Amino acid sequence: MSETPVPQPGFGTSGHEGATCTESVARALEAGYRHVDTAQMYDNEAAVGAALERSDVDREDVFLATKIHPSNLAHDDVLETTEESLDRLGVDTVDLLYVHWPTDAYDPEETLPAMDEVRDRGWTRNVGVSNFTVELLEEAHEILESPIVANQVELHPFLQQDDLVEYGREHDVTTVAYCPIAKGDVAGNDTLESIADAHDATPVQVTLAWHYAREGVVPIPKATGDHVEENYAALDLSLSDDELDRIAELDRGERLVDPDAAAWNR
Repeated sequence: MSETPVPQPGFGTSGHEGATCTESVARALEAGYRHVDTAQMYDNEAAVGAALERSDVDREDVFLATKIHPSNLAHDDVLETTEESLDRLGVDTVDLLYVHWPTDAYDPEETLPAMDEVRDRGWTRNVGVSNFTVELLEEAHEILESPIVANQVELHPFLQQDDLVEYGREHDVTTVAYCPIAKGDVAGNDTLESIADAHDATPVQVTLAWHYAREGVVPIPKATGDHVEENYAALDLSLSDDELDRIAELDRGERLVDPDAAAWNR
């Protein structure tokens, strides 16, 4: 098990840059979020670090996650670039360090022992993976000495990833959901609109409540402005079994992030 359970919900920062990123993360922490997700690929670790420095929330109360760029997954590059990420974030350690994509420089026999070494050095408290299939998770479990705390994947009502969620439940791997509101596509869906109307809520809030109802799933919506608080308020929304069943029927295997090199395309 992880030293620290992955807090619900997370705050995503993909696509956030500069002052806007700093402002949004600081606002999220003020609203109550205690899990912030960034990555080397996002080129915003310094902006996230500025928000942590600015916030009144103590560092030890924030679950901070970042991810190693696919081009940095050779053994020595994992070590070097993790240290660089810590410098940009202005912290001594992160709470979760992910392999971002099992592509490019990813070599399980080289990359995964480096992740263990980073954890042994105290630069991360926990190790995770992202965009892994069940097969890659099984392989990683065989090689890693560290527990796999999380697998971060695209997950929303139109791509429900039941096999990965079930695997996570069976192996104590939290499924962290990126694109949790399908890049806003949940708005306008008739089923989600109908359920939202019944709760005086928005389709986005209904979608986040659906994520919260799935055991072992933690969504990381990104937001700016009033949407930061609006998304967080979904924690107070409870859906009926019938409503959850209706949402389950929306699954159509629709990927919004689908690079040719992804493991599921090999």
